[in-house]
Amino acid sequence: MSEIEEKIHAVGLVTEYNPFHDGHIYHIKRAKSITHADAVVAVMSGNFTQRGEPAILDKWQRAQAALENGVDLVVELPVFMAVQPAHRFADGALQLLNDLKVKDVVFGAEHPSWKFSDFVTAEKQFNETTFEKYNATYATQFNQQLVKLTGHSLVDPNDILAFSYYKANLENHYPIILHPIGRLGSQYHDQSITGTIASASAIRQAVNNHEDIRKVAPSRTVESLTGVERIPDWELLYPLLRNFLIQAPLSRLQQIYQMAEGLEYRYREAAEQELTFAGFIHHVKTKRYTYSRLLRVCLYAVMEITNGQMELAWKQPYLHVLGFTERGQEYLHQIKKKVQYPLLTKIGQDERESLIDLDYRAGKLYQMFTQVEQDVKHAPIIK
Repeated sequence: MSEIEEKIHAVGLVTEYNPFHDGHIYHIKRAKSITHADAVVAVMSGNFTQRGEPAILDKWQRAQAALENGVDLVVELPVFMAVQPAHRFADGALQLLNDLKVKDVVFGAEHPSWKFSDFVTAEKQFNETTFEKYNATYATQFNQQLVKLTGHSLVDPNDILAFSYYKANLENHYPIILHPIGRLGSQYHDQSITGTIASASAIRQAVNNHEDIRKVAPSRTVESLTGVERIPDWELLYPLLRNFLIQAPLSRLQQIYQMAEGLEYRYREAAEQELTFAGFIHHVKTKRYTYSRLLRVCLYAVMEITNGQMELAWKQPYLHVLGFTERGQEYLHQIKKKVQYPLLTKIGQDERESLIDLDYRAGKLYQMFTQVEQDVKHAPIIK
């Protein structure tokens, strides 16, 4: 190994790139500027997002856009880590980035000046046994406590993730330095394009409305989305979900990951009565559960992920490389003997039946939208 290769300093990013846009290019440039990194390593959700929704483009298309616009190495965040509430999503992402030997992680936050480590301390003081108000979520009750202790309310999506990164880093004693940065331009939930930096939500809405996105996204993203009549969504998957919820015995539904506290009855009742996914998700919504939680359970159900399968998957983490640049390849050579987890660059039958079983199944589900094989024999993208 050369002297140059040994000294590559990598910065880590936790991403979904749903889709990759100009705001992400700003994020990459800021990350390198802040940390003086030589390489950018992105851990990216696969074909389903943290909220449990299908990504607008498949993981290979999104990885390609990232590699053409400043990222040097893209590693998939497996579905069992990616489709989780913020604390488990963050825990999984930092677990992989720590194994990939990154020294710094840079991420967006609505309030980057906040001392998020104080929030971790505040949470330890929150007595979970008081979580008995069934007309409010845990997050709502924790926030009430947080305001009393810190004066801040943790409600914005990227602030919640920032808190979760700090919590994961502290609890696991990782040597990672965390760098929150402010969002530029549109806010996370903005639904319309108003400037040169738009939210991913606004871009997805624009694609559905057949609007021009060239001023807010790089050419690769624009090209991939050109001609798309309808982006992947749960309405397209609902027939599969509805059939499973109606046909499966209740005992089988009760084994589905996170299908707890009587949700199996609500889900079955809604499936029997509602012919559209919009009607279904409205039917099952209560104040106790967020839409994100309910969407994730929908994915666990349609994939038939059981509690046992999820528990086993977390015990077998791996690094599935989706693509790399020349610098990214040099960085892989630098760390490949140091990583603890299996480093996968091509998926064969053995890996499909063991390590990546859940991602393989997620890929087959997503293939309904694309008709493109997502895992087996798919080599990394080389930029």
